[in-house]
Amino acid sequence: MDRRSFLGQASVAALAAGLPTAAFAAASGKPADQKLRTLLDTIFNDRLTQSPEGATRLGLDTGKNAALKSQLSGRSAADAAKDLARSRQELASIKEIGRTGLGEDAALDYDVVTYQLERSIAGQQTFTYGSSGGRFAPYLISQLSGAYQDVPDFLDTQHRVNDAADADAYVARLGAFAEVLDQETERQSADAARGVFAPDYILDTTLKQFAALRDKPAAETGLVTGFAAKLAKAGLPADRAAEAAKIVAGKVFPALDRQRALVTELRGKATHEAGVWRLPDGDAYYASAAEAATTVRLSGDEIHRMGLDQVAEISGRIDGILKAQGMTQGTVGERLVALNQRPDQLFPNTDEGRAALLAELNAQILKMQPRLPEQFATLPKAPVEVRRVPPAIQAGAPGGYYQNASLDGSRPAIYYINLRDTFDRPKFGLATLTHHEAVPGHHLQVMLALESQDIPMIRRRGGFSGYSEGWALYSEQLADEMGMFDGDPLGQVGYLQSLLFRATRLVVDSGMHAKRWSREKATDFLIATTGIARGRSQGEIDRYTVWPGQACSYKIGHTMWVKLRDEARARAGDKWDPRAFHSVLLKGALPLAVLEKLVRSRYA
Repeated sequence: MDRRSFLGQASVAALAAGLPTAAFAAASGKPADQKLRTLLDTIFNDRLTQSPEGATRLGLDTGKNAALKSQLSGRSAADAAKDLARSRQELASIKEIGRTGLGEDAALDYDVVTYQLERSIAGQQTFTYGSSGGRFAPYLISQLSGAYQDVPDFLDTQHRVNDAADADAYVARLGAFAEVLDQETERQSADAARGVFAPDYILDTTLKQFAALRDKPAAETGLVTGFAAKLAKAGLPADRAAEAAKIVAGKVFPALDRQRALVTELRGKATHEAGVWRLPDGDAYYASAAEAATTVRLSGDEIHRMGLDQVAEISGRIDGILKAQGMTQGTVGERLVALNQRPDQLFPNTDEGRAALLAELNAQILKMQPRLPEQFATLPKAPVEVRRVPPAIQAGAPGGYYQNASLDGSRPAIYYINLRDTFDRPKFGLATLTHHEAVPGHHLQVMLALESQDIPMIRRRGGFSGYSEGWALYSEQLADEMGMFDGDPLGQVGYLQSLLFRATRLVVDSGMHAKRWSREKATDFLIATTGIARGRSQGEIDRYTVWPGQACSYKIGHTMWVKLRDEARARAGDKWDPRAFHSVLLKGALPLAVLEKLVRSRYA
């Protein structure tokens, strides 16, 4: 399993040596349970030493692990081969213990970790291009993948500089950045020889992002100016920034130039075809990618039909509300477009407008916070705040995403929103986005597991998109059921538009990758169905191009969460307590089949 999928994508749960002993609550008294827990902790710690970024994200690159602060994860073919070999050995060790004789919680741990390892190994063995150890990403370099894209963001938002040792570590990581760029360039070149590289429009955006980083003096890049700001805040000498600038100019820029030259060459050969069907074993790749994301085995045709059925149902609900608001002319999509364009629904596309939008999002978090105890018996200790996606990567970055807090309390959880154009973020949809990314969405789902004392470290931040994105979409529905949109029909339209958007994703994702839709057809369908602005819609379609199947996880996961909640409520009758149902979050992320089994056992 790719350590960046297992630990990086999972953002890392914890480091044994870096946490109090109490964090490792003993498993049951059964010897097999304790043996499994010990093994899982060992696997986790071994993995973490190979994931320096993961240790930094949680503030655990200290003490005997301080050397990790100066490193970046290797991205060579040899590194990938080592990861695969390690995964095979880990799986063999776990299966040697076996499931028989394990207690209920230990059996759950066994099921989840073996599920993740088995599918990761199968993905890497079957598809030897791109990334298939966790989330499937066929192109190592795209607008959303590659060291050029994620390392600068990581150094800016994650690497803390509090003393001279931290500054030294930052400089060391700049040198390592050049190395991993070259490693990735080499692997992408090898993939390209097999015909595996991104479509032309993806490479166009990628080249724009290269330019944003490269086409300025080294001293003016965020890699250096961000470092200089951290030095000043820590009261450290400013001359380290000049040293960083030399490394950027002498090592990073040449590595970037080599990678940009490759991407420029590939752009000249690139096709405009959007789907992965054109890649080696492309149809099988999509089926595996969709299953990896959703943890449900569905064909492209099944996903497509599910999407069309749900689009029709949700569109009917929106239609009724819009008619009640006097909006009767045109299709639902056309009326949503009109609503998107209303001046009263738009923040100015200026720095002041962006600041006002961020203030509104933070106010929405504060509004929901006191209502959370109605639905949750346990709340995260870590706070969450909203920040703008860094402008340097906003051209290709998703519309919004969540980043967990550090366990040492040094950094809050952050909900990032892309503000490249405020027109893409009308007011009527903002509350729903907050419920999805922050509360009660990803923040509760991620941090309740991460702060848990009852599950192994390796599982505290699981990487099952169907579970996590399904929960976040279910959280939007929960906010509506809690009355957060009472007296606000347009806010409810925003919520339903969000559901419609995710249902439409099923259609366009399977359309591109299974039914050979073009980028243009997928974009036009998304706009016509959801009314979402073209700029945002185009960015979404481009995202699905490079992350096949992932967009399907939201609505498929949501459908499962709602189904299980409604079943549990019916079985509980007068004894129904939503707080008890929602306590399943304390068990950590699960494949949907495992979640189904767990919930039904609780409400048998």
